[in-house]
Parts: sequence; structure tokens; C-alpha cells
Amino acid sequence: QVLLVESGGGLVQAGGSLRLSCAASRTIFSINDMGWYRQAPGKQRELVAFISSGSSTNYADSVKGRFTISRDNAKGTVYLQMNSLKPEDTAVYYCHAYVVLRPGEHRYEYWGQGTQVTVSS
Repeated sequence: QVLLVESGGGLVQAGGSLRLSCAASRTIFSINDMGWYRQAPGKQRELVAFISSGSSTNYADSVKGRFTISRDNAKGTVYLQMNSLKPEDTAVYYCHAYVVLRPGEHRYEYWGQGTQVTVSS
């Protein structure tokens, strides 16, 4: 079943900005590490940005200084603010998280269904 739902993708001109959001679609106990990945046509899925449960962050070199990942633990939501977008940022962006559904359970890995980001030149 769908657990992570992304929103905020779309078409933007080069130099523009978009903000992606990813939230759990139902009540869960906790979300641990979260991240955003992307996959362009003909390419492998790659990590864009990562944020730990303690809010430590890591970014792909290609997006450093342009993208910012953040999280709102109360809302179970992760965001990706994307500025100074380039045509090479065009891809389907996927949310990823390790989720504990109920207290005392192990964490499980979940993926969102993806949201398209298209940057025109």
C-alpha cells in the first residue's frame, strides 16, 4: 500500500525553484532516516539529499548549494527546496524513508511513487 506521498513537482524554467514534499499517507509511529532520490531517463536512480533522524544532512555534489532538505517530525514530512534549477535536474524524484509503523516493531524501507520535475532551458 502507498505510504509515502510526494507532491510539488512540475515544469519550471532554468533558474527557477520548486519545493517537493513527502508525507506519510497514514498514521505511523516514527520515521527515521529520510531522503530524496531521482532518476532521469536512461540513467540509474541516484541519491540527491539525505537527512537523518537527528537532522544531519548530506547532498550529492551536483546539488550542493542549490538544494536544501529538511524535515518536520511532528508532521512526518520531508521537504526538498530546489533553487537555481538546471535542465540536468530533470528527473522523477522519489521520496525514501525508514519507517516504524508501530512501537516495538522493526523499521522498514519505503519509497514514494515519484513526482516529475522538468526544467526547461
